[in-house]
Amino acid sequence: MRNTAHTAGSRPAGAQDEASSARAVRDMFDRIAPRYDLLNHVLSCNVDRVWWWRTARRFRQILARPETRVLDICCGTGDMTLALLRRRPAQAVKVIAADFSPAMLARAAKKLPPDRATILEADALHLPMGDASLDLITTAFGFRNLANYQEGLAEFFRVLAPGGQVGILDFSEPGGLVGKLYAFYFRRVLPVIGSRISGQGSAYTYLPESVAKFPSPPAMLEMMQAAGFTDVAWTPYSFGIAGLWSGMKPRR
Repeated sequence: MRNTAHTAGSRPAGAQDEASSARAVRDMFDRIAPRYDLLNHVLSCNVDRVWWWRTARRFRQILARPETRVLDICCGTGDMTLALLRRRPAQAVKVIAADFSPAMLARAAKKLPPDRATILEADALHLPMGDASLDLITTAFGFRNLANYQEGLAEFFRVLAPGGQVGILDFSEPGGLVGKLYAFYFRRVLPVIGSRISGQGSAYTYLPESVAKFPSPPAMLEMMQAAGFTDVAWTPYSFGIAGLWSGMKPRR
């Protein structure tokens, strides 16, 4: 069943507040980092590569400008960042790849060219950037894990310059027959495979639970509008299994 409630944010099992939620999520990603890429590709049948490519294509015009200042927050091991870099001119301003999991960033550092990307340990709810200092923010499968969605959107809005854009790629819950098949796979099959490959069963039990609690596409669009974004839109990928929420900070 779709979640239409404006939930405050992620709450892993045992977390009592936002601070403990953030710690639990960071610790979880540190633990699964060694097998994260393999599991992503196996569990998505490599469709995740298409989702990153489509997201980067959506922002191809702003990425093509050498002076564009880009942040890929919750970058994980850097796959979304790599997709963005493929759309960047050779001499463009470096893309900032940020995450609050040191283990994830260590793997991103092995993938990302140091002359084209800057790796930064940072919390999405407390970005170490000045007001109006960025032109594009992307996040792939990370926003859902924030301890407070409203605060995350407010922080994105703060650091974007007028006319800046945001792209949030994340899972959703499709309806109809596809939704039923997806729900069975996501809630019954995926946790078993994820547990066996990673040895971290709780992480892959958390994944479907976090998607079920995540705001529906219409609710997310409402939250983005409430945060101040305009031209908000949701583009479904793969029958709505995933999708891209996009928006713009109004120009002065």
